[in-house]
Amino acid sequence: MKSARYFQKPGLVRDGDRLGAVTAFQFVNANQAMYGVATMCRVLAVSASGYYAWRKRPPSARARAGAELISRITAIHQFSRGIYGAPRVHGELLAAGIQVGHKRVARLMRATGLCGVSRRQWVTTTVRDRGARPAPDLVERNFAAAAPLMAERTV
Repeated sequence: MKSARYFQKPGLVRDGDRLGAVTAFQFVNANQAMYGVATMCRVLAVSASGYYAWRKRPPSARARAGAELISRITAIHQFSRGIYGAPRVHGELLAAGIQVGHKRVARLMRATGLCGVSRRQWVTTTVRDRGARPAPDLVERNFAAAAPLMAERTV
């Protein structure tokens, strides 16, 4: 079977535990002052030539559009004094005529650290005093059964 050998190659179908190439390139770019590029590329199982090609490559159209969208999202978030979350920011973008998905807005807000203000949680104001005397049982019912699945009926 010739097709069976393609599934035996590591990384052909999915990366598994390995980092993606772009993530590895970003790591190499951030740490190239401390370690050699070739060494990091070898440890991360990416090619050094691929790293240099990635570094020289201009940002994609989606990355440029994402950067512009982030600036608009940040402006809307600041205009709302940091109150608006992803649903309201998405609504403002739609009202401005910008067609974008709500999941993309949420992802970009999460990536930039923007979050809306949520309503406060319910606060419990009454805390039971464990040392206080319990209320008396005025009905005096017996909840103990004489045998399993048997309860005395007093009615």
